Amino acid sequence: MQQLGYLEETVLLLIMKMEKDAYGFSVSEEYKIHTNKSISISAIHTVLSRLEKKGLIQSEMGGATDERGGRRKRIFVPTNDGKETIQAIKKSRQSLWAQIPDLV
Repeated sequence: MQQLGYLEETVLLLIMKMEKDAYGFSVSEEYKIHTNKSISISAIHTVLSRLEKKGLIQSEMGGATDERGGRRKRIFVPTNDGKETIQAIKKSRQSLWAQIPDLV
């Protein structure tokens, strides 16, 4: 299992939640909704780049749209390694939480 920081883990989870609609701006908006905190687009792009280098996500270019002035956006999707890593993190955390009394 690869080690992920909180921000990497959160962004990977958001990408998995968003399915085929995860691109830089949409991920930053979901992050804001989920955490109630703002994050810069450059910070999101840095995390996306790190996750892609780790092989946990992959990107593809989406189609051009009029709303983006004909520009295409880079869409991010989780890889099998990304899904397996999230499953392992979830299992590890659930095991630890289950060992803490009075929090059930």
